[in-house]
This record gives sequence, structure tokens and C-alpha cells, in this order.
Amino acid sequence: MTTEHEASTPAIEAARAAGITHTVTRHGRVRSLEEAAAARGIEPRDLIKTLVVRVSEGEHVFVLMPGDRTFSWAKVRALLGTNRISMPDAEEAREVTGYERGTITPFGSRSRLPVIADTHLCGRTISIGGGAHGVGLTVAGDDVIREFDARVADISDAETLPR
Repeated sequence: MTTEHEASTPAIEAARAAGITHTVTRHGRVRSLEEAAAARGIEPRDLIKTLVVRVSEGEHVFVLMPGDRTFSWAKVRALLGTNRISMPDAEEAREVTGYERGTITPFGSRSRLPVIADTHLCGRTISIGGGAHGVGLTVAGDDVIREFDARVADISDAETLPR
């Protein structure tokens, strides 16, 4: 499931160049976060969602949050001091990051965007996208925060399950 000798990605190369201790995990294509977590042998809370958020025309940020949490529009707007944010479409996200949806990561991104990390990443080992479908990087959340000088804040809510 993991080997460092298989084909690399810009994300893997960026983590290596930064000197970040990491493990590469490879698995088949998956259809959901839960499937990805199972394929990596981890809990959904340890699989990090990387979102690209448009703050204004031409201005974007990465938002990193655990897979078992829900993005809080209100908290992120308040943190950024704006009344309006949005998610770019798939084409715009690819133009900004160089990655297609489902593979987006700040590692090796085409643009070095500001990073906002949810407080739940601190002090934990996490799995973040490795820049290709079926590729993950297991890293210390604190190393990711440090590498990208991420702003750490409470930007998510506990996921509520349907009754």
C-alpha cells in the first residue's frame, strides 16, 4: 500500500524538499471521504479535507479541516473579515492549484496560497492529499501548520448525522 519508490507527484516532492517527515500511502480510486479513510487504514477525523475558498476575485485561501467536521461559512467569513466567500468551480480550483478536485493539497500547489488550519489539526498525525487520486501523505499536523505558516482557528463544526 505504501512505497516511496513509485511515481512521485509535485506534492510528494514538495514535502520531501521541505524536509517534512512523511509516509506516502497509495490506494485505488475512491468515491468518498469514508472510503479514502478506510483505504488508508485511518479514521475519517484523521483524513484532512483541503478546500480552496475564493475570498475575492483572484484571491484564494486553502482551508484544512478534519474529514469528520463540517466547513463553517460563518466562522471563516468572520475570520477573514468579509461578508462574502465562495468555493471556486472545478476549473478555477485547478487553475489556482494545479490539482483537480479530490487531489488538492497545499503541498506542491501552483500558487502559494495562505492556509487556514482548523484547530483540530494541532498535535495530531494526519493524512492529507498527495496530489493525485489514491495518494495520501501521512504527516504531523503541526509540521503542515509550520510549513505553510498556517493561521490556526476554529473554522469547522461537528458533523451532524441525519436522524
